[in-house]
Amino acid sequence: MDDFKKKLMSKNGIIITLLAREFLTYGEGDRIGTVSQYTENFNTARGTVQSALKFLQEIKGIGLESRGHLGTYIVKIDYKKLWEISDFGVIMAVMPLPYSKRYEGLATGLYKTFEQSRIPFSLAFMRGASKRIEALNLGKYNFAIVSKLAANLEMEKSSDIEIVHEFSEESYVGNHVIIFRDHQQDKIKRGMRVALDSTSIDQIILTSSECEGIDVTYINTPYNQILQKMKNNEVDAAIWNIDEIKEKNLEYNICPLKNLISKQNSKEDTIATIVVNKENKEFGHILKKFINMNEVENIQQKVIRNEMIPTY
Repeated sequence: MDDFKKKLMSKNGIIITLLAREFLTYGEGDRIGTVSQYTENFNTARGTVQSALKFLQEIKGIGLESRGHLGTYIVKIDYKKLWEISDFGVIMAVMPLPYSKRYEGLATGLYKTFEQSRIPFSLAFMRGASKRIEALNLGKYNFAIVSKLAANLEMEKSSDIEIVHEFSEESYVGNHVIIFRDHQQDKIKRGMRVALDSTSIDQIILTSSECEGIDVTYINTPYNQILQKMKNNEVDAAIWNIDEIKEKNLEYNICPLKNLISKQNSKEDTIATIVVNKENKEFGHILKKFINMNEVENIQQKVIRNEMIPTY
């Protein structure tokens, strides 16, 4: 085993790793903290911090210059080397199942931009925003893709997550509509059986808003089984993403949302966000520094317009 690996496995290794993670968010010309500040932040000895800073300079991860009372500044930085030392490894993310061009485009955009930044990246797919957020908080993923609507509701209930990036409108879904089994219906009425996916924060909010004040029976149904249950005469109506209806040329009685609150919520539901656990918030800074979010959306639009083959 070489000296490099031995050093990282020593008792000072954790401080080296923590400093490498912090410096990933810096650039040339930035002033770093003082040894005293790092000693306090990391609850360690001054000598340990000094040794870690010396090691990062010796391997040319950073070049530092002391400017007296003005502080110490970064004059050279090697992000690739710092990434290796940071022990982040492969970045793991989770997003909705790619059943629409919009989701395929978002997945492709993320893969392509991480590839351009030369950061190891892996993307998992999971149905239900609540499940994705739970997995995020359990430490299984570095970040999750959920709608702005779902993220805001979760942040109202808990302070465990935060939004680190918000994409444009219609980056998550195009629009939501009501679909009916009966082609004569134009609104949700008393006595109807309405499908409700208990794992989908978005669908719960939109459905409960649209059915407010109406005596309906909610039928707990996974989102991907709603159409089948409607075909089997097990449900009468559901809130549905119009993207899938258009792309698959599905023939259903479609009506716009009627309730003012559900219309307002539907707008937030079209916006994709990146959320992280607050204990891993330094990752949010790294994400913003290395990943071109505008390029993610540009690639998404190319996939939607069939100008690019999805790759994920």
